[in-house]
Amino acid sequence: MDITGTYTFDAAADAVWTLLMDTSAIAGCVPGCRELRPDGNDRYRAELSVPVAAVTGQFDATIALEDKVQPRSYTLVVQATGRPGFVRGQAAVTLTPDNERTTVQVTAHADVGGAIARVGQRLLEGAARMMMDRFFECLRRKLGD
Repeated sequence: MDITGTYTFDAAADAVWTLLMDTSAIAGCVPGCRELRPDGNDRYRAELSVPVAAVTGQFDATIALEDKVQPRSYTLVVQATGRPGFVRGQAAVTLTPDNERTTVQVTAHADVGGAIARVGQRLLEGAARMMMDRFFECLRRKLGD
């Protein structure tokens, strides 16, 4: 499954980068995130409750930030498992400054298996896109506070 998204923030790249590295802001904006805690340098463990169509489940995830080039880009690597199945994915996140605005481009690929994969590729892509849109909208609101 491939997903892309572009999000514009009315803030400088340094401010957007700081927000994207703030674990409390991230935890508060990831839909279904019950817990996000450090697990080493640029590594985190998360507990998520994610509904996709008729399948809802708890997932334990490991998240790593790799290839960081502050405040320009990083790679987000996620592995999550739970009763509904598994998700393994990677996202390239790129910040492009434009005066006092910043565009964040996300290009992601994920492999999904188990019961959650049986809900269908279109439903999964739609749910993933909706979660990503909600996440970045929440971050935009936090930056405006």
